Amino acid sequence: MKALIVIDYTVDFVVGNLPVGQPGIEIEARIVELTERFAVNGDYIVLAVDLHEEEDVNHPETKLFPAHNIRNTEGRQLYGKLGEWYSVHEQAANWMDKTRYSAFCGTDLELKLRERGIQEVHLVGVCTDICVLHTAVDAYNKGFQTYIHEDAVASFNPIGHEWAMGHFEKVLGATVVSHFQ
Repeated sequence: MKALIVIDYTVDFVVGNLPVGQPGIEIEARIVELTERFAVNGDYIVLAVDLHEEEDVNHPETKLFPAHNIRNTEGRQLYGKLGEWYSVHEQAANWMDKTRYSAFCGTDLELKLRERGIQEVHLVGVCTDICVLHTAVDAYNKGFQTYIHEDAVASFNPIGHEWAMGHFEKVLGATVVSHFQ
């Protein structure tokens, strides 16, 4: 069994308060395709979704970014067809709130993966050079085989995106997967 971790693919991160914009929109079909494929195979799917509280002055991101993914807002909902897929297949995926960049930080993600004997994690979502990157670093440090799907990650920073893609492979030993693999 392997795991697919879909990172922060929400309204706020694609078209909302902290938008990736067109690059985020362009990966929608691939994210849904991969999610469906992992579900059909019976693999473990995690929807790692950023969670913030309104006007939380103590959270470090408050000083760095506009308010985003606020609890109980439309911006925190899964974006587009992924949201539609989840509403029909909720039992096939595991929603996980996260409050830091990495899906491992302050969550039980590692425990859930180890309980299932999972050693292989596949990462998709946004932003390539922030939350996907930090999740990949933690996956590396915890000894997981990591796969980044290059056609299913995006960022609002093209230079950061390109840098992160090289970092995944050259520094973290991750496998960068193209659509045809």
